[in-house]
Amino acid sequence: MSTVSARINAGAVVQAPAVSRQPFLELRGLSKSFGSAHAIDAVDLSLAQGEFFSILGPSGCGKTTTLRLIAGFERPRSGRILLEGRDITDQPPEKRPINTVFQSYALFAHLDVAENVAFGLREDGVPKKERLERVNEALSLVRLEELASRRPNELSGGQQQRVALARAVVKRPRILLLDEPLGALDLQLRKTMQIELKALQERLGMTFVYVTHDQEEALTMSDRIAVMRGGRVCQLGSPEDIYDRPTTRYVADFIGASNCLPVTVAHGTREYSTANGIRGPLPDIPYLPQGERAYLVIRPECCHLEPAAGTGLLGRVTEVLFKGMYRSYHVRIEDGTTFTVADPHRPSESRPWTVGDQVRVSWPVNESWLATD
Repeated sequence: MSTVSARINAGAVVQAPAVSRQPFLELRGLSKSFGSAHAIDAVDLSLAQGEFFSILGPSGCGKTTTLRLIAGFERPRSGRILLEGRDITDQPPEKRPINTVFQSYALFAHLDVAENVAFGLREDGVPKKERLERVNEALSLVRLEELASRRPNELSGGQQQRVALARAVVKRPRILLLDEPLGALDLQLRKTMQIELKALQERLGMTFVYVTHDQEEALTMSDRIAVMRGGRVCQLGSPEDIYDRPTTRYVADFIGASNCLPVTVAHGTREYSTANGIRGPLPDIPYLPQGERAYLVIRPECCHLEPAAGTGLLGRVTEVLFKGMYRSYHVRIEDGTTFTVADPHRPSESRPWTVGDQVRVSWPVNESWLATD
């Protein structure tokens, strides 16, 4: 992270209060390489007990490697992993009070649902009576009691995912790791399972560490999110902070749609200027990198279109897309930047703007944010 973005970050409330102030799981300076390739580099994270924590980023950013290090499937090149202050870095996976749910589910085709859920307990030598009680409890949690005698091939994708969850929680781990567990489901089922998964986590009060490349999943379910890029954590905070106050253009572009206007902060003022002399007010943030290049970030839903005689950035509508709940207007402003404006759809109103219309783009000053490269 650059000095500028670190200062902007320091001035923003980008880290939400954790569920508990006492660190539960800590990663200290964790690094891992595969040959000459650095998978993760000096990752520091501190999680609270009972927190739903997501690691978000594109393929190859290091999120799954981080999860595998927590699980004990990989050993770090350097750094330590602490659970409630106890160093577990060198503990094998089977000795850690941690379970993992994978995208593939890995259910045993020859066993029914109840037998799949009981498998780990049987391997651990749990007595039959206790085993049955815990299996019934786990199936009740995921609402699969009536399907206990079915085989995996008789279940839907969502039901198979619930079996995998039940099999993981039946062992009562302290931490549940989830590696893109909804990735194989269709869009509508995935949205339903997001709600169910968050509800399950809240009922259990268990710490979930969830890896995903899907921004909506992370925003929907998480207490906090770590956004990763190139093996490093580039921003950590609540879903609202990550979305509303991105510290870099990368985070702004990765988390939802954004308009990023290249600006320079004018010396001695709370104003920005663009390359071709457009000036405007800046949001009320504690630190302004005066004289330095930055990006003014405005989300499409915060923008408004006004007639050319109004106030704001002058531009021309280049595209209109109907999205159902809203219309997306693409507007090319004078310096060549294209703005996206999301305007809520109201069936009783006619479409006010068409391609070719000259308009002004405006937004509330404090619904914008300053970010760096």
